[in-house]
Amino acid sequence: MPSPSIVWFRDDLRLADNPALRAALDRGEPVIGLYVLDDESPGIRPLGGAARWWLHHSLASLEERLRERGSTLVLRRGPAEQVVRQAVTDAAAGAVFWNRRYGGPEREIDAALKAGLREDGVEVASFAASLLFEPWTVKTGAGTHFSVFTPFWRACQAMPAPRAPLPEPREVAGPHRAPASDALDDWELLPTRPDWAGGLREAWEPGEPAARRRLREFLTDDVAAYGRARDEPAAGATSLMSPRLRWGEISPHTVWHATIEAGQGGRFLSELGWREFAWHTLYRYPDLATKNLRREFDAFPWPRLAPHRLEAWQQGRTGIALVDAGMRELWHTGYMHNRVRMVAASFLIKNLLIDWRRGEEWFWDTLVDADGANNPFNWQWVAGSGADAAPYFRIFNPELQAQKFDPDGHYVREWAPEHLSESPPEPIVDLRETRNAALAAYEQVKNAARA
Repeated sequence: MPSPSIVWFRDDLRLADNPALRAALDRGEPVIGLYVLDDESPGIRPLGGAARWWLHHSLASLEERLRERGSTLVLRRGPAEQVVRQAVTDAAAGAVFWNRRYGGPEREIDAALKAGLREDGVEVASFAASLLFEPWTVKTGAGTHFSVFTPFWRACQAMPAPRAPLPEPREVAGPHRAPASDALDDWELLPTRPDWAGGLREAWEPGEPAARRRLREFLTDDVAAYGRARDEPAAGATSLMSPRLRWGEISPHTVWHATIEAGQGGRFLSELGWREFAWHTLYRYPDLATKNLRREFDAFPWPRLAPHRLEAWQQGRTGIALVDAGMRELWHTGYMHNRVRMVAASFLIKNLLIDWRRGEEWFWDTLVDADGANNPFNWQWVAGSGADAAPYFRIFNPELQAQKFDPDGHYVREWAPEHLSESPPEPIVDLRETRNAALAAYEQVKNAARA
C-alpha cells in the first residue's frame, strides 16, 4: 500500500518555489495538501478580520490549483500539533513536509511535531522558503544578531546569492481516497453580518496566479519609477506585493530573481531586506508584538487612554488630512501606503500619546498584509522602541508630509475630500502642543536609559 506524503501548508500558499511540495513529489508517493486553521494553540495569535478574508480566497485558489494537478487540499481546524498527527493517522501517511516558520510559539509547535512524528517512524523534514536568509546565518563579526538595518543588509548582500526558485509542478498525484476535510465556507472567514469586505474585493484578487501577474506588471510598468515615486501615495509606484509575500502566494526568492533578471534592484530589493530584518528580529525577540524591544521604553508615561481619540484615529476623523485619508484607505481596502502608515502611526503615538500596541492591534485586524514580524516591528520603529528605531525626537508632521508627498492633494481628494473643501474639519489636537508633550514624555525614557 502507498504511504502518502502530507505537505503542511502554512504561510506558503503556492505551488511554485515550494520546497516542501518538491520534497513530497521527489519521494514518489501520493501527495496530500493540508492546511490547519489554528486559533487554539498557546501563543498563536488569531488572525484579524482582513487577514481572514484574504486567507479564505487564497485557500480557495490553492485548493483549485491542487485539484487541477491531481491532488487535494485537506482543511482542518484546531491545535496544530494534535490536528497534524491525526491527519497523519487518517491518511496512513509515511512523511510530512513543511516550510519553516520563525515565530516563537510556531517554532515550539513544529519542533514538538517533528520529534513526535519521527518517534512514530514518520519521515519529517522542514525547509527554508519564506526568507532569503535564515535568521541564524546572518550575524555580526562578534557572532551576535544585528540591531541596525544598514550593516545587516550589507552582511546579507555579502553572503551567497539567494537560491533560484523551484519550478511549479505540472502534476501532483493525489491519493485514491483523501482524508475527511472541513468545508472552507464552514470556517466563516468571510464577513457576513455586515459584509464590510466590498472594498477589499474591489482592490484585490488573492491567489498565486494573481501574485505572479502583479509581479510581472510591477517589473514591466512601475519599478523604474520606484526609487523616485515610492513615497508618493497617489503615484501608483509601489509593488503591492506585501500581502502576496505575507501569505506566501509568491516567494521572496521568486521576487528577488525576477527583479534581478529585469535589470532592477537597488531600493526595491532593500525593501525585501527590511522584511528580512523584521523576521530576523522576531526570531530573536518572540514577544515583539507586546513588549518594547528597547526596555527603557517601559518608562514611557503613557497617559490614560482617551477612547474617543482612539476611535477618531481608527475611523479617519482626526481632522488631519493625510492621517484621515490613510485610515479610510485602510478600512476600505485593507491596505495603506507605506509612507502614510508611518505618518498615521506617528500621529497616534506622538500626537495622541496612545500606546503603540493599540495601533499595532488595529493594523493587525484591518491590514491584509499584517504578519507576526513586520506589523509590530514597524510600529516599534516609529515609536522609537524597536530595532534601528527612528530617534525618539523624530515626529512626523502630517501637514508637512502631505505638502511633500501629496502636494496636489490627489491622495487626500480620493479618501478624505472634505479636507480640501472651503470648510475643512478641525484637528482634534494641536500638532505643536502635542509634539512638545511627546518630547517631554520621552525625557523620562532618556533618563531611564541613563540609569
